Amino acid sequence: MQVSTVGLDIAKNVFQVHGIDEHGRTVLRRKVRRDQLLKLFGELEPCLVGMEACATAHHWARELGALGHEVRLMPPAYVKAYVKRNKNDAADAEAICEAVTRPTMRFVPIKSAEAQSVLMLHRARHLLVRQRTAQVSAMRAHLAEYGFIAAKGISRLRDLLPLLEDGAGMLPELARQTLLLIAQLIEALTIQIRKIETELLRWHRGNASSQRLETIPGIGFITATALAATVHDARAFRSGRQFAAWLGLVPRQNSSGGKERLGGISKLGDRYLRHLLVIGGTAVVRYTRRKKTSISLWASQLLERKPARLVTVAVANKMARVAWAVMAREENYRATPATA
Repeated sequence: MQVSTVGLDIAKNVFQVHGIDEHGRTVLRRKVRRDQLLKLFGELEPCLVGMEACATAHHWARELGALGHEVRLMPPAYVKAYVKRNKNDAADAEAICEAVTRPTMRFVPIKSAEAQSVLMLHRARHLLVRQRTAQVSAMRAHLAEYGFIAAKGISRLRDLLPLLEDGAGMLPELARQTLLLIAQLIEALTIQIRKIETELLRWHRGNASSQRLETIPGIGFITATALAATVHDARAFRSGRQFAAWLGLVPRQNSSGGKERLGGISKLGDRYLRHLLVIGGTAVVRYTRRKKTSISLWASQLLERKPARLVTVAVANKMARVAWAVMAREENYRATPATA
């Protein structure tokens, strides 16, 4: 059995394998359990293995690559077009096998275990920040019911903590004890977030690519580490615009008949990176009057005729393009002085 290409549909426990020979004939179609997968591929000659870039894909790509196979990951949306009629595991594996041989197919770089660890820190931090925000909002709402209003910002909410600790008589005792529990939870979440940020900062100081990205206005060590861990090789993108499109920071197109119709940003690609870049773009727009550079001057001119939120997304698009150039050329960002 000479297998040249394999389409592997991965799952939690049961995997579907579809293999073809060099002439395109199906020579392997099998359902395999998790503990039998590596044994099966260990018996095969080194071949091309295609998988969808979904949960656990990077782990299996590293495992199969260690056995000598050439593994290529593909976005699931690009594989869907090759599924014939009804969808099932066997049809998915066959579609993956066909899609991986297409010369125009786009592939996802395989992440190392270290890069996945850094991204896990980011995901954990994002989860804890959302949980803390929920607790802060709940505490504000409860205090408002008793006439206590805190200014914006988590630091301003802390100004009300003495009220909870020494406010006997100002609040019902049951409400005071409940709010103290929420305050303790907020503080515990803050401590955990700081621990994660300390680990990210330690990794940032040992990674040259992340340090170069931090030189870009609007990008701090949080965004820099996320970009460095996610984008293995920036040269896989032909240009900064293609990188921005991959992040979903370009207009969605619905053009036909020679007429171009552009809508809002597509919001495709990595949502987390897009979220960080838009936050960075907001900071650049907010402090555009303090430091005059080419980006800040361009943003201030754009603000004169466009809404602020549109400008922040446009700045995020520009930051993405600059980040691509910094990663692809492996050099620090050099700010251009503002010219009227």
